[in-house]
Amino acid sequence: MFEIHIQLKGTSVEDNDIDSLLIDFLSSIGYIDEPKDSSDSEEIKRSVPYRLFKECFLLRSDRYWTPDEMMGVLSTTRPTLYRHLNRLKTLDILEEKAMGKERAYRLKYGSLSSSWNFVEANVKIALDHYRKKIERIERLAGVKK
Repeated sequence: MFEIHIQLKGTSVEDNDIDSLLIDFLSSIGYIDEPKDSSDSEEIKRSVPYRLFKECFLLRSDRYWTPDEMMGVLSTTRPTLYRHLNRLKTLDILEEKAMGKERAYRLKYGSLSSSWNFVEANVKIALDHYRKKIERIERLAGVKK
């Protein structure tokens, strides 16, 4: 299953504040909630999903993380960690690898940009599928183009 939210809004791509850009990006794709005000943004920066993405996957994209390592860094529980990992997995931007008895995770190819190529490909496939359904619906409805 692939799931993403697409929303054009928020801060300028020229913004030099990584947290503002990252919060805007992650909320635009539906991974985190959209902040309502600046105090909400501060709370988001301390949240598990935001820190998981930024501290583990973005800033240390060169390495694989085991769940135990992520739970230690984030001071969170296994169910909470897996809830957010699973959300990132639905975006198809994580890769997994066996490390002993555990699985380890990182951004695909160790890069946000490279992993985002998979998201774009999945969006294109989904939109092409919608286009075919629309054309079929119109044919069945007798709509002339």
